[in-house]
Amino acid sequence: MSYFAHESAIIDEGCQIGKGTKIWHFSHLMPQSVIGENCNIGQNVFIASNVHIGNNNKIQNNVSLYDGVITHDDVFIGPSAVFTNVINPRSAVSRKEAYKKTTIKTGASIGANATIICGNDIGRFAFIGAGAVVTKDVPDFALMIGNPAIQKGWISKHGDTLNFDSKGHAICKATRDRYFLKGNQCELMP
Repeated sequence: MSYFAHESAIIDEGCQIGKGTKIWHFSHLMPQSVIGENCNIGQNVFIASNVHIGNNNKIQNNVSLYDGVITHDDVFIGPSAVFTNVINPRSAVSRKEAYKKTTIKTGASIGANATIICGNDIGRFAFIGAGAVVTKDVPDFALMIGNPAIQKGWISKHGDTLNFDSKGHAICKATRDRYFLKGNQCELMP
């Protein structure tokens, strides 16, 4: 076996798990779920069928990822973050054909207890603050907080707040990477 799974974890037949991944206590991975390499799946995590997790993801304790969730590489999902997959759920009405896709793009971070409403994409290196409720698509490098989540600024690939000058330029204090802001799009300069 090229991955580690705690003895209390339930891994259903048909689940694909990349090498170097660690799956901790009481987690459950359903059939047809795909987990990349070098991921850390915390305690009491549920990953439904047809969920695709990229490489080097860190999914903290008590997170449930339902059908339709796709994460790219280097994604962080904080403790007890919530994902939905149907806009109008009813116990007595089956809506499996109405599942909406949610994509969390490379390098994005989802804070503890945040809620991501289905059908919304989280941009590259975006940062969703703890407890935020995302109800719309989030641009690359956006810093989102509150309920409903609103954009409060921009954040670097490293995770530092970006302060743009009047020409739309900013420099990450930690890495010295340069960023350019045009309209509501932030780009890392080559």
